[in-house]
Amino acid sequence: MLLRLTVRACSDSLVKGTYGIQLQGTRPAPDGVTETVIGVVVRNYDGMGGVTQIDNVKGSVTGIVPNRFGTGTYHVNDDCTVVLKFQPGPGILIQERAVIVDNGNELRSITVVPAGVMVTAVHRKI
Repeated sequence: MLLRLTVRACSDSLVKGTYGIQLQGTRPAPDGVTETVIGVVVRNYDGMGGVTQIDNVKGSVTGIVPNRFGTGTYHVNDDCTVVLKFQPGPGILIQERAVIVDNGNELRSITVVPAGVMVTAVHRKI
């Protein structure tokens, strides 16, 4: 028996507007230790592949850098997966992989770059 999945075509315009994001996981910290990290983000997707955001991310070792501004890009694939690349601060490059849920009202993501960052996030349209 073959299982066939019917996936509708998605595009950048499906992910548009302001999303609230809650994230949690672990990341490398100074001195080679791994720290727990939590955070909240307000991110705006422009519907054409651009993002801007303000984040508040707190590490259990490094503390918090409040209201950090960042910019980046995103691309929605036909299969409703998303690749995000952004800089939340000078010299910091992050890549996320996500799936679109609820017709674009929600995304679920993981951080894939840098390799030592193990963070998951839920993005909910505001």
